Amino acid sequence: MKANYKFSNICGTVYQQGNILFTPDGNTLLSPVGNRVSVFDLVNNKSRTLPVENRKNIAAIALSPDGNVLVSVDEDGRALLVNFKRGVVLHHFNFQKPVQDIQFSHDGKFIAVTHGSHVQVWRTPNHLVREFAPFVLHRTYTGHHADVSSIRWSPDSSCFITTSRDMTARLFTLDPLEGFRPKTFAGHKDAVVGAYFSANGKFIYTVSRDGAVFTWTAKEEPDDAEQLPSSSFAHSIPQIRWGVHDRHYFNLPHTKVVCTTFHPSSNLLVVGFSSGVFGLWELPSFTNIHTLSISQEKISSVAISPTGEWLAFGARRLGQLLVWEWQSESYILKQQGHYFDMNTLAYAPDGQTIATGGDDGKLKVWSVQNGFCFVTFSEHTAPIMGITFAKHGSVLFSASLDGTVRAFDLVRYRNFRTFTSPSPVQFSSIAVDPSGEVVAAGSTDTFEVFMWSVQTGKLLDILAGHEAPVSALAFSPTGANQLASGSWDRTIRIWSVFGRSRAVEPLTLSSDVLSIAFRPDGMELGASTLDGQITFFDVRSGKQSNVIDGRKDVSGGRKADDRVAAANSSSTKAFTSLAYTADGSCVLAGGNSKYVCLYDVREGEGVLVKKFQISENLSLDGTQEFLDSRKVNDAGINIDLIDDRGNASDLEDRMDTSLPGASRGAGDMSVRKHRQEARTKCVRFSPTGRAWAAASTEGLLIYSLDDTVMFDPFDLTIDLTPQAVLNILAEGEYLKALVLAFRLNEKPIIQQVYERIPRSDIRLVARQMPNVYIPALLRFTSEHLEKSPHLEFDLIWVQTVITAHGRFLRDRSGEHAPVLRAAQKALGDVEGSISRLCDENTSTLQYLIDQSVVKHGLDADMSSNGLDD
Repeated sequence: MKANYKFSNICGTVYQQGNILFTPDGNTLLSPVGNRVSVFDLVNNKSRTLPVENRKNIAAIALSPDGNVLVSVDEDGRALLVNFKRGVVLHHFNFQKPVQDIQFSHDGKFIAVTHGSHVQVWRTPNHLVREFAPFVLHRTYTGHHADVSSIRWSPDSSCFITTSRDMTARLFTLDPLEGFRPKTFAGHKDAVVGAYFSANGKFIYTVSRDGAVFTWTAKEEPDDAEQLPSSSFAHSIPQIRWGVHDRHYFNLPHTKVVCTTFHPSSNLLVVGFSSGVFGLWELPSFTNIHTLSISQEKISSVAISPTGEWLAFGARRLGQLLVWEWQSESYILKQQGHYFDMNTLAYAPDGQTIATGGDDGKLKVWSVQNGFCFVTFSEHTAPIMGITFAKHGSVLFSASLDGTVRAFDLVRYRNFRTFTSPSPVQFSSIAVDPSGEVVAAGSTDTFEVFMWSVQTGKLLDILAGHEAPVSALAFSPTGANQLASGSWDRTIRIWSVFGRSRAVEPLTLSSDVLSIAFRPDGMELGASTLDGQITFFDVRSGKQSNVIDGRKDVSGGRKADDRVAAANSSSTKAFTSLAYTADGSCVLAGGNSKYVCLYDVREGEGVLVKKFQISENLSLDGTQEFLDSRKVNDAGINIDLIDDRGNASDLEDRMDTSLPGASRGAGDMSVRKHRQEARTKCVRFSPTGRAWAAASTEGLLIYSLDDTVMFDPFDLTIDLTPQAVLNILAEGEYLKALVLAFRLNEKPIIQQVYERIPRSDIRLVARQMPNVYIPALLRFTSEHLEKSPHLEFDLIWVQTVITAHGRFLRDRSGEHAPVLRAAQKALGDVEGSISRLCDENTSTLQYLIDQSVVKHGLDADMSSNGLDD
């Protein structure tokens, strides 16, 4: 099995902190997610995450006007220079201080960066030339008495205006001008949040935290006979004597301005307030065009598209990302991640959707194709501990600590069944039998397993016997009516749930059972225990067949408050989640550490194939192997452990408004520790075998097979070259060319041969294709079907291959299950898109018919009126 999986996307988190921004064409939105940057294509409704990581959580990002260079700066001031289109790091750079704002000049030649109370301007590095030190400092500008908070360039990039917490804004020129002294814009009574130039350079607008907007314009000088022509205003910005022209106030009590942005060509000022309200004002008249409450928490960042039609908002505390079209008053994008940790995940049987459950009691369903959440269920009132799909995929089950198991219909999006126990218990695990008729859940307080009928909702049975909380449940996937339960009492019990005999012989292990998983053929059961071992049992004989000692493999980094080194810490040395691959050859395991391990378990082996590090984010606990002694202060305390939230600049961030006791779904909020740990709570393999997902601290991480660079020939000989394949194709020997292309196993060559085969020859070529290449052909056709416009061509291939070789695929259905699921997923996608298109066309045609009927009726009325006259 291939192990070249690489990170492809983050689904469960859309925004964490920092500024969001639009690309120059206005079709794409960039959002910082932890130490990565997610890219949301708003036109094609897709999202992706750049494969680059900063050292810590990103504080500010900036994109060059031509859209080629992205600069992302983390909390410590360490920056990455990234080729945005390729997603490749060009250079690492350290600004030495935390950066509040970073802006490219409009001509793209300079980058202005805040540096404490100073501002530094750097020359923009060339993204096409490899240089040893691409960052060259142009000048450093001083004058503010407190930290600079924002920077804005003038339209001609000759000067820029900065704002600061010292309640002033200052105007600086890029190059020294004779007789010019930096202009100070004073008069505000609170920190200035933003300052902006109008498009013609006649006005400067400043906005402060207390809700004051000042309009600055040129002071009238009666003794000046010569007035500057209006066209030269942009070039004369430094020479103007600026004075306050107007003072306007938002007048919203107990509300502060958090973030602002300005669209010069339409003179629109967008303001985000601490109450979750945003407003749109036209300047300089200060006319309120639009006000809307979009969140319960303060809006952390705001951006406006280059055309001025779309407004983007990020709310840090809720993890919300919204794109609002203010003219039509409609959402273009509305996404929100889980408020607390993501506990569990499950793939749908067709591999198209992923469901996740979190500590906030929410159940979210995500589309794998575009990375967006399309439905959220919020019926649970406590953390969700387990979820699973029924085999046919349209029903989703969830178990929660609120004492309920719920069944959700993914066709009508409703909770159609709620299962409860006779006395209230907390459910920690869930399983559904292959037929989808029976659902089982394990409890943490009565140590019993409850079984219900999905059709009637009635309790069928209570399986007692465990002496500690039931941590994991799994039904045999082959329909053998076997239910395996793992418990903290160090045993696994395999129940014959529909048999008359209740005699159960427990399988004893050396430590507490944390998770269990059946191999897809149902012949083997894997279990991970608290001592870091993965033990495998033969289900028929009940004997142990293999054991993997994974303590050293899963052992993660050292946490900031650990008293022992990472190598001796026991907290991270166990796997809390197990998943078999679709063909049963490998096991994926994750735990309370930064590593996810992939083991080959064929023929009694237990070989570590690959270790994936889910995060390199130093803002999380447990990503460093060794602690940095430079972070220990004179009192011997690690400064990362000091809770500095009381020093926050905003009063609402400093105040603790929570009531004593436990808060819903979050545990004890009085715990001082607020640093998140790098860990994986759940891992699952896609049914197609092409990807796997991990529910981690940073969100839902998806890793997919990387087929782009790897040369992996199937059956290579010295005469087999791409040119030889193309020559045979030119001669019209389509079968031979296709076989040679699959032997060479280069996707562009396979695609070229595949698309050149005439439609009339497809049935003949597919029928004569050797069996060994059938899985590869079916997989390629499925991938081609998802991306290609040649719909009928691909459908004929799929139909012919399955018709001609159906018996071969059925006899080896376990081995070829991933390929068949990939074909099913592709066909499902096509069916969905065609049905949507047909529905839209039907509605359009119906509308046209109705309009024509109305028109004929009006014409008839007019003609009859004419006859009457």
